[in-house]
Amino acid sequence: MSVSYKYWDDCVDPEEMRLLWKDADVCKEWLDAGEKKGKKVLLSRDPEGQLYLTQTEMRAVAEIVVHLHFNSQLASDMICALAEIVSDRQLQAEHYDRKTKQTRIGIMQIAPENAEWLVREMGYRNYEMEGISTLLFRPFVNIYFGAAYLKWLSYCDGKERTEEFVIRAYKGGIKKATHKSTADFFHRYLSIKQSLLPRREEEISDALHTARPISVTSGSGEGWTYWDSRVSSEDMEELWRHPDVLKEWTRSGERGIGRMRFSHDSEKRPYLSRVEVKAVAELIISRYFSKRGIKLTALAALAEVCSMRFVNGVRARTGLMGIDYPTAAWLYKDVGCRAYKVMSVDDLYNPLVSMYFGASYVAWLSQYEGRERSYQFIVQAYLCGPENVRRQAHFGITSSRPYTTMKIQKGPRELLRAMKHRNHLSVSSCTSITAKKPLSQ
Repeated sequence: MSVSYKYWDDCVDPEEMRLLWKDADVCKEWLDAGEKKGKKVLLSRDPEGQLYLTQTEMRAVAEIVVHLHFNSQLASDMICALAEIVSDRQLQAEHYDRKTKQTRIGIMQIAPENAEWLVREMGYRNYEMEGISTLLFRPFVNIYFGAAYLKWLSYCDGKERTEEFVIRAYKGGIKKATHKSTADFFHRYLSIKQSLLPRREEEISDALHTARPISVTSGSGEGWTYWDSRVSSEDMEELWRHPDVLKEWTRSGERGIGRMRFSHDSEKRPYLSRVEVKAVAELIISRYFSKRGIKLTALAALAEVCSMRFVNGVRARTGLMGIDYPTAAWLYKDVGCRAYKVMSVDDLYNPLVSMYFGASYVAWLSQYEGRERSYQFIVQAYLCGPENVRRQAHFGITSSRPYTTMKIQKGPRELLRAMKHRNHLSVSSCTSITAKKPLSQ
């Protein structure tokens, strides 16, 4: 499988190139090498003539991909360290695995079959599925799918995984994640990771705040910093009409005209205030679940536990309510929850879409297996999966009435304390519909 690249411009699109030039270290490195803005930039070659990314370029591409698509979920230094080991940062690296009968491609050594699985089953559709084998030689595409696979590994089989498990599974598959054959790989990874230069989160975040969405099939939701970029105009009008939101936004200097920024933490990660979470929950409940007995205090508490109110989610959790793409797609296709479309994982970075599917899942759990379920069952099942609910577990919330008719007595803070009190209901646990595993697993 051969591709012919000579310039960066041959394997990245104009917007990606613009973001690379905005990186201060990349800009300096390129200018020092005699490159000029507005002109094609030569790719580096090693003494054997193999194309590769410099460490500066690798770090910049990884940071851009993480910021745009995996903000608050992955660390770019994990990607950089892996790239050093698996490919030496070579764009055209190929390796045939006799055991899996797969050819691994590019900087992150991604098999085309796994990339297709990530598109089809997990909703990572920022790049076209057609011609994926050739596209995997492009640095942004390859690193995007490598990062998506890392995110999946971090919560595979419905369990929160350690960094060691993730790295060793990336090397040898889930079955070899605890096998001695992958131990040395993890030690090499740690050594390389520790030798990397400190990340420049604030610099890359500042540069990317002005970034336009990458030109891809469904939009790169993670890179957007404005409500208006993710939420429909109709939903924005509803939020502006909410008295508490109006008061909070007006106090922050917004006037209902132009773009409304999300709040950002010290690491520039977008999040919702508690007032905003409450308003989003009220809007979704009043529209679609007014007769189901779902209370906004429960949804608000679940948002605190599953995502800490981060718009993009945290770690392996996707979006405000921690609902991943397979779960949302199942609710949409099989359960008939179709008030919002969910065509890719990026759709779940819209707070209202995430809240809608979170509420839909709560409603479905309330009638799990055709029986009206108690409040404590629903919360436990939402967090760790209905099949994993421990019957003897209690939150200290007692009620024999079904969830659909009971009044929730505890507020978000009390509910959070009750949830965190049980080890099996820690902040790191959350449910998902199990998708088929990639072929290499």
